Amino acid sequence: MARYSATISNEHMVAVRFSSMGDVVLTTGVLLDWHKKHGTMFTVVTKEAFEPLFENHPAVQNVIGCDDADLRGQNQPILFRRIMEMYKDSPLLDLHRNLRTGMMARIWRDAILIYKKMSFARRIFLWSRGRFFGEALRKYNVPQRYAIGLYDETEVPGPEALRPCIFLSEEEKSWASEKLAGQRMDGSPLVALHPFATHSAKSWPMDVWMEFAAMLRENGIRYFWVGRGEGLPESEAGRSFVNATSLRKLCALLNGADALVTGDSGPMHLATAVGTPALAMFGPTCREWGFFPSGEKDRIIQLDMPCRPCSLHGSGACSKGNACITGITPALILEELKDLLA
Repeated sequence: MARYSATISNEHMVAVRFSSMGDVVLTTGVLLDWHKKHGTMFTVVTKEAFEPLFENHPAVQNVIGCDDADLRGQNQPILFRRIMEMYKDSPLLDLHRNLRTGMMARIWRDAILIYKKMSFARRIFLWSRGRFFGEALRKYNVPQRYAIGLYDETEVPGPEALRPCIFLSEEEKSWASEKLAGQRMDGSPLVALHPFATHSAKSWPMDVWMEFAAMLRENGIRYFWVGRGEGLPESEAGRSFVNATSLRKLCALLNGADALVTGDSGPMHLATAVGTPALAMFGPTCREWGFFPSGEKDRIIQLDMPCRPCSLHGSGACSKGNACITGITPALILEELKDLLA
């Protein structure tokens, strides 16, 4: 595995991570940490949808956003060669490590730095139901695994130094403040709720979310809904920003909340990146995958079940009715939320 050394240019690097949103967010703190220590400026290659995550980032001088057409068929090698020619004297920091970035690395003329993906360890841990590689996987979270592409393993910073970061403008914060003014009343706390997930097993069913919302109202806790998805009842339209914001505006809304309640999701990392405490439910996924949020006040709720984890991404079939998530009751989350807000 390639590493940074004195012979590698530290003035500029090309960092590549195409997807998904949460994984891309987790690169932001790693780039900032290296920039602070070495002055390195980065060009980031990612999917077009995630370009906004790097706006105003002090370590990022350029973002190359790729759409699906760019990454399909003959367009892909043409794009990769063009990027290589533009930055042929810069190292490539591969923070994705898949077939696509492997193709980019094959033609790269400068040094190639690769993160510690730990795929084999994760799969054996999953296959063995946690009997093997647990300690190794818990040693580093995902941002630290990214950082191993730059640091020697004995020098990898702690999670707090690599915490994701999104830099909002004052205009973006003001926009969110205006939008949330009608939601925040009587000095009561205001909580963002994100009820969606890429895989349904990673979040409550909508009827449970509605039960939780009713409990918030009974306890005088104001809330609003965020994210992209379907199924939110019309009765909640006055509190909903669902499917109605850009990625930057979503971040601004999260910044304006006192906490976010969510499952294991991309917005969980967005909340950490803007300094808002996340209260996250983990069901089919687990700490060993490296995605627990790292904010000072972030909290995780999970159940001790022998069948967890059941998949790498939360997409596995379940014969127990997703009990690892549905067994986390709204009452339990409410008590944890009250303590967090206090």
